[in-house]
Amino acid sequence: MPVSPTFRQVGFADLPGWADDDQSAAFEAFRRSAHHVLTKPYRTGALGVDFTAFAQSYAEARELGMLSPAQARAFFERHFVPAFVTPEERPAGFVTGFYEPEVAASETETEVFRVPLLSRPADLADVDDANRPAGMDPYLAFARQTPEGLVEYFDRPAIEQGALADQGLEIAWVADPVDAFFIHVQGAARLKMTDGSLRRVTFSAKSGQRFTGPGGILVEIDEIPLEKVTMQSIRAWFKAKPQRIDEILWRNRSYIFFRNAVVDDPALGPIAAAKVPLTPGRSVAVDRLLHTFGTPFFISAPQLTAFDQMPFARLMIAQDTGSAITGPARGDLFAGSGDAAGEIAGVVRAEADFFALLPKALFAEMPS
Repeated sequence: MPVSPTFRQVGFADLPGWADDDQSAAFEAFRRSAHHVLTKPYRTGALGVDFTAFAQSYAEARELGMLSPAQARAFFERHFVPAFVTPEERPAGFVTGFYEPEVAASETETEVFRVPLLSRPADLADVDDANRPAGMDPYLAFARQTPEGLVEYFDRPAIEQGALADQGLEIAWVADPVDAFFIHVQGAARLKMTDGSLRRVTFSAKSGQRFTGPGGILVEIDEIPLEKVTMQSIRAWFKAKPQRIDEILWRNRSYIFFRNAVVDDPALGPIAAAKVPLTPGRSVAVDRLLHTFGTPFFISAPQLTAFDQMPFARLMIAQDTGSAITGPARGDLFAGSGDAAGEIAGVVRAEADFFALLPKALFAEMPS
């Protein structure tokens, strides 16, 4: 598969801030993907960055230990060629942020902990072109198995009003419906259990319908100006108007199901779509239909200073995806776990330039 002309070759000197970035943490993230592909290779995205072109860099990464910043920079310069990623719709690329919430939770329902997180139901079936019934929305990747065949699954309003009650699907209970909703948005959470233990829940499946964010709804009904929409402003609105929580959240028909996962390394995030733990400040979610997981991206967003009070210019590794992350120059930056990470992720909305680091093995296929 030829490499897309979406990528335009540049030099490392053209990457603003490349020489000042500490790429050692990005190398550690890259090395985790290098080990994972021994179990299952990543699928090549539609832009033509073939997984097999990473073979040499992955092999060397597996052999190396922790690298100094200078050694990490040399590693990436040795194996890769930078290419500017041409945006599709916007005049520039665009980044948002995500994180892993940390929320108090209970193993059982109590007077305080009343909002369940659910595991995958037995009647939820994967859907693709091979088994999709005629007339079913082609967007749906999940559906409900019935004796009559596959039908659209229950949506958020139906589930939260009891469509799946009495099935024993509850894996934990939290106190606040808004906290639960943002766990759904982020797709994972660390749970501080009432017995003092720390657990993690992570994405297992979803009901299948399209995601509709509360920020867009609140803009549409003139409750929050577009330029003021952040996770913090949305939470503040819900706190001020708790009687309208269901009204707004039920307009998002998509519902997420979870599974329990261990917290092996508290410094790392959950295992995401690329099947490796996310690295705070170094893992990025991309459009998986276009890009190949494991691809390094240098991202420059001069107006974004939330991570370290400096203009954002970092090497990131593509290790996750999301339904709202569409387009070649669109990314969701993983900020980490807990409230401090949430404060960062909640305000990340910035134009950005994306530079893919493409394996030198693909260099001959690059348009001049």
